[in-house]
Amino acid sequence: MAIDRKKQILEAATNSFSLFGYKATTMDQVAKIANVGKGTIYTFFKNKEELFDEIVSSLINEMTFEAEEVINPDATFSENVHRALFRLLEFRKEHKLTIKLYQEAREMGTPAVSEVIDRMEKVVIEFLSHRIEKAVSSGAIKPCNPEMTAFVLLKLYVSLIFDWERTHGPLDKDEIADLFELYIIKGLSN
Repeated sequence: MAIDRKKQILEAATNSFSLFGYKATTMDQVAKIANVGKGTIYTFFKNKEELFDEIVSSLINEMTFEAEEVINPDATFSENVHRALFRLLEFRKEHKLTIKLYQEAREMGTPAVSEVIDRMEKVVIEFLSHRIEKAVSSGAIKPCNPEMTAFVLLKLYVSLIFDWERTHGPLDKDEIADLFELYIIKGLSN
């Protein structure tokens, strides 16, 4: 019964954060959506921050799982990085909570939300860094700084998927893969 209540609260809070954002969500709203008393929430979570942290931790685990799912051990480094990044950014575009968090960070600069965005980016960079280290060790790519390379790869994908789209329309998955191959793997030099 307690597990069901906790799950019910987490679902209601996720729904509230997705609809209203972090700043506008209150424990009263969560209680109302979950159809529980506010005191019931406090038996599981000390405050809104702790509740939010648990939801974000679950979200990050889900993101990492999504990226792992598309990795193919028989594919090249380039193909796997493209698949993982594309899936992570698709997840970001499709998931109601991530959409709202990025919107709130951009429009309001809510510190708790900005910290979450940084935390999610750090997880993606760590995920990529690990893949880059393996690729360097196996000789699949040249030696490089894994963390910096992961940062550049992520920012390139974000730019191609979100920034380019604002003024030029969306690129499809194959176009992004081709650009990734051109700019990162092959380079522009003849």
